[in-house]
Amino acid sequence: MKISELLQTKEITISCELFPPKKGSELQKAHELVQDMAKLKPAYISVTYGASGGISEHTVDMANEVQNVNGVTALAHLTCASSGRDKIHAVLGELKENKIENILALRGDIPEDLDFPLQNQYRYASELVKEIKEFGDFCIGGACYPEGHPEADSIEADIDHLKRKVEAGCEFLTTQMFFDNNILYNFLYRALKKGIQIPVIAGIMPVTNVNQIKRIISLSGTILPQRFRAIVERFADNPSALKQAGIAYATEQIIDLIANGVGHVHIYTMNKPDVAGAIMKNLSEIYIV
Repeated sequence: MKISELLQTKEITISCELFPPKKGSELQKAHELVQDMAKLKPAYISVTYGASGGISEHTVDMANEVQNVNGVTALAHLTCASSGRDKIHAVLGELKENKIENILALRGDIPEDLDFPLQNQYRYASELVKEIKEFGDFCIGGACYPEGHPEADSIEADIDHLKRKVEAGCEFLTTQMFFDNNILYNFLYRALKKGIQIPVIAGIMPVTNVNQIKRIISLSGTILPQRFRAIVERFADNPSALKQAGIAYATEQIIDLIANGVGHVHIYTMNKPDVAGAIMKNLSEIYIV
């Protein structure tokens, strides 16, 4: 099923994200991971492409495992920062062959040792979106940043770039993680004012350990509300308590989103089905599969 069709319904959707293994020896564990996540019956499962602009040779295989083995709609990530058109076309061919029809088109992080952009390479995600659209009948999603992309000159400039991505063919958007729902609500207002009317899926990351928080701050500069900081400071030395508090905080965020009309949520699971499962259990009377 195309995700654009799924989002047109009035049903609340909860989806999850997985990332493929870095080593072939971890593939068996990946199969078990997909099975455990699929048992939660998310609306779809996204499979990331590779960190720091790199390429994961297992993304298509894992997306195939999600959809064609476990029966859950797959959303395959595709990044282009370190890929030429030949490579992108090859991956698109593999996705089509495996009947994976949903793609999240991303520029990706630029590797430090790469002269960017090279000839026959993409500069922006909007260029990748347009190429995918021309290649075949894919449903294409894109990323958006409620706090503004770290490389954008301004919030307004970032919204302008986002609109170009939508005009190129994006059919839905998934947000970067955020920890203050008011940031999302303000972003949705700005996007709508700019004429962006496609569905926006709220990306929620349940933070369950201190190292996650440090990485989030270093990579994205995401704003951490004082209420969230207080939780971290209080339970930093108690991993079990912090995990429980992180699940509770994410649950509360999602309940507030749904209550305010944001009916599509994507959980950045960090490959932890137990965490995603705990959140979905907390929403058992709100989100019914």
